Amino acid sequence: MAASQVLGEINVQAGETAKAGDRDLLGNDCPELDGLLQRSWRQKCASYVLALRPWSFSASLTPVALGSALAYRSQGVLDPRLLVGCAVAVLAVHGAGNLVNTYYDFSKGIDHKKSDDRTLVDRILEPQDVVRFGVFLYTLGCVCAACLYYLSPLKLEHLALIYFGGLSGSFLYTGGIGFKYVALGDLVILITFGPLAVMFAYAVQVGSLAVFPLVYAIPLALSTEAILHSNNTRDMESDREAGIVTLAILIGPTLSYMLYNTLLFLPYLIFSILATHCSISLALPLLTIPMAFSLERQFRSQTFNKLPQRTAKLNLLLGLFYVFGIILAPAGSLPKL
Repeated sequence: MAASQVLGEINVQAGETAKAGDRDLLGNDCPELDGLLQRSWRQKCASYVLALRPWSFSASLTPVALGSALAYRSQGVLDPRLLVGCAVAVLAVHGAGNLVNTYYDFSKGIDHKKSDDRTLVDRILEPQDVVRFGVFLYTLGCVCAACLYYLSPLKLEHLALIYFGGLSGSFLYTGGIGFKYVALGDLVILITFGPLAVMFAYAVQVGSLAVFPLVYAIPLALSTEAILHSNNTRDMESDREAGIVTLAILIGPTLSYMLYNTLLFLPYLIFSILATHCSISLALPLLTIPMAFSLERQFRSQTFNKLPQRTAKLNLLLGLFYVFGIILAPAGSLPKL
């Protein structure tokens, strides 16, 4: 009797242990499984963020900051709500445009194992994930634009013209017409992430359109175009093999080098003129000249690895110094042209 009781107790304990183990396998009380799920979720989120190419966001944030700074210096108005809403709207359109570029480059066979963007090549995300994320970002941008209309004194037709002009440019760069594939992508980027974004941020703040923000946007637009041109020069051979035509392919390596230098250094000439005739504070961007010379040497040596990212870093610093220079300029020192 004693032996059977002992065996019964052992069986009961074993059954309880097995049930506890079953609960762990089902994930009810298993910290290891919870940790694995959390890591998987974090990795998925990180994949979405990397697919946006966040290193390029200086091209959209600095124009918004510049347009807002011009509104503050010229009209004395700066609504933080409009600044944040404008930044989110432009970032959403920029991020969605990057996803459209990823999708169409992959579908046309342009991206490969050695490409800088391997989001779809390495199956980090699936094509349908990229499409859904892009639709979400475009929707978010439109919601922000609607909020801006509610908060801003800008007329609806003016806001819609600028915003949907930028949205169309971000999509048509590789989607639809595909300006990138017929050597017109540089022009689209030059307009969208330069004068158009600056005008959008300025007009939302002051409630009207003006010409002079477009002129002040030129140095920033040239610097932004340098990012794209360095990227297209790096990808020249793979783009040619894929059968597409970019400006870098059309003009060749030598002229591409000359164009990159022009895009890199012409803004400093403009800043020097502005500092001489308007305010010395506009000489602040000249502090980034050593970085520009470093990029020129890297381009000349044809070591294009990380060159677009480094050019984007210069774009960010140059843009920030430019914005600070505008803000620090004495009232009335900036001509409205």
